[in-house]
Amino acid sequence: MDNQTSVSEFLLLEFSEVRELQIIHFIFFLVLYFATVTGNLLIIAAVAFDHHLHTPMYFFLMNLAVQDLGAVSAIIPKSMANSFMNTRRISYSGCAAQVFCFVFFVGSDFFLLTLMAYDRYVAICNPLQYEMVMNRQACMQMIASVWITGLFYGALHTGSTFAVPFCSNIVNQFYCEIPQLLRLSCSGSYLTEFAVLAFSAIIELGCFVFIIATYVLIFTTVLRIPSAQGRQKAFSTCLPHLIVFSIFIFTGWFAYLRPPSDTPSDLDLALTVVYTFVPPMLNPLIYSMRNKEMKVALNKILLSLCSSMETYVTIFLFSLSVPC
Repeated sequence: MDNQTSVSEFLLLEFSEVRELQIIHFIFFLVLYFATVTGNLLIIAAVAFDHHLHTPMYFFLMNLAVQDLGAVSAIIPKSMANSFMNTRRISYSGCAAQVFCFVFFVGSDFFLLTLMAYDRYVAICNPLQYEMVMNRQACMQMIASVWITGLFYGALHTGSTFAVPFCSNIVNQFYCEIPQLLRLSCSGSYLTEFAVLAFSAIIELGCFVFIIATYVLIFTTVLRIPSAQGRQKAFSTCLPHLIVFSIFIFTGWFAYLRPPSDTPSDLDLALTVVYTFVPPMLNPLIYSMRNKEMKVALNKILLSLCSSMETYVTIFLFSLSVPC
């Protein structure tokens, strides 16, 4: 293939050539995807419909759930469809859209997690100034900046990646991952995207340092809390957030900043599954199962859903029993 226009589609990595293993991969991803989507949709519904959760922390959490849904939905359904239909194909435009959407949502996710750390810092270290600092207008401006920055990230990485000509269309990953696409480049212009990736890594490192420093201040403040229950509540909120964020950033850095290999490895696939599935799936558990207010809101939603289902079933059964 001599130039970029000759590449009309890409061939993604298949987990196995054995049909039975392809079906197992489809079912495995389907279960993980269903769990991730269900958990995040419940978070969105709980925050949207319960006025007790209309606070900055839960507002950020709802946006995080939207971003997590977008990130997994950008790549996982296509991988499942390919396994189910026994194909590897993705169109050129589909690949570009996948790169843009994934980078957009993941970039927004990253900056929002940084913002959420700052929110917890103000709430725990400066509680008397919390309402003044995290007022409605400030929260809207912060969220808008997060989404705009993510949009810029997505456009920048997609444009610099697909500006190069490709000499091959075989992608050694189950989705269109930027380092694997750059390996297919036939010219030295891919260095532009590598520079963009390095620049992004520097920004992310700065955010990571900020988050670590923020949590050091939070933990220092928490240790001064006289109530053991208060310390436990603060730690139970902050520690899981920090653990999931660390998994997210280190696996992502390893995948994107190391030189791509010519042949795929089990480690590559395992790390990719970790940073694409683990944070979106664990975030709802971290921020709901250990939060009393969120538990109450989720219980209300589940009871309402059960009541509605019971009503629909009763009406359906009654309609069947009525003679024509």
